Amino acid sequence: MTGGENLLTDRPELYEARFPDPERLAARWAEEVLRRHGAGPRVLDAGCGTGRDAAHLHGLGRRVVGIDLAPTMLAHARAHHPGPEYLRADLRDFDLGRRTVDAVLCLDSALLYCHTNAELAGFLAACRRHLSPGGLLVVEMRNGAFFLGSCELLDAPTTRSLTDGGVTRTAVTTLWIDRAAQLLCRRRVWTADDGSPPIEQRSAWRLLFPQELRHLLTGAGFDVLELHDGPGPRTDPPWRLGAPAPGGTADGDRLHVVARLSAHPDSPDPPIS
Repeated sequence: MTGGENLLTDRPELYEARFPDPERLAARWAEEVLRRHGAGPRVLDAGCGTGRDAAHLHGLGRRVVGIDLAPTMLAHARAHHPGPEYLRADLRDFDLGRRTVDAVLCLDSALLYCHTNAELAGFLAACRRHLSPGGLLVVEMRNGAFFLGSCELLDAPTTRSLTDGGVTRTAVTTLWIDRAAQLLCRRRVWTADDGSPPIEQRSAWRLLFPQELRHLLTGAGFDVLELHDGPGPRTDPPWRLGAPAPGGTADGDRLHVVARLSAHPDSPDPPIS
């Protein structure tokens, strides 16, 4: 068994097959949030992946920059989802020079790859450096509070298969929680019917809780405008245009946060503990 690989990052076309979004719900949801809160046209998609969301927003007239750490994802984005500017940068501490944007998007749990308090502080400080006064931060991710009362995602491994180029690939995924580090850990083993050796991938997401998020954002100079469990692009049922306004519950497995940079963007960096 080979290790240290990420089949979906190395093969972005497989990522899009494994996580299809033909209706571009994530980008459409983000656009509705940006419009509702009056965001300007300049958008940074932090953790843009294959570029699907960035390109859709570009097609709606926004000036979009996408950043990601994976060169394979960026190459795929440039080739298959052109329009935005795509740059290689680490969302945990990105520096785009003097560039200023009106909104930062961080969708599909990308924020949760910030595993430590220092990495979270680095992300928020970078957002603050590049956001215009009153700019928005829009985050969509797993909800740490969901795991306080539910173990349904941890009970047993899940198995999913997909076929690409005549090869059927099967992924067996196991999740568990490292409570001391507040990490949701994942082990995924891919096998294929073409005789290739299995591939093991290990990754983790930081589990963040609603009040913890409010504290982090407030300390970083943001005013929290929305914090709720949906509806959103990955909820069940998913968000649709014209859906009722979100409430204030945080019981579901996804969390949606909208925060505005306060009138004092030069406030000191939040403490790191």
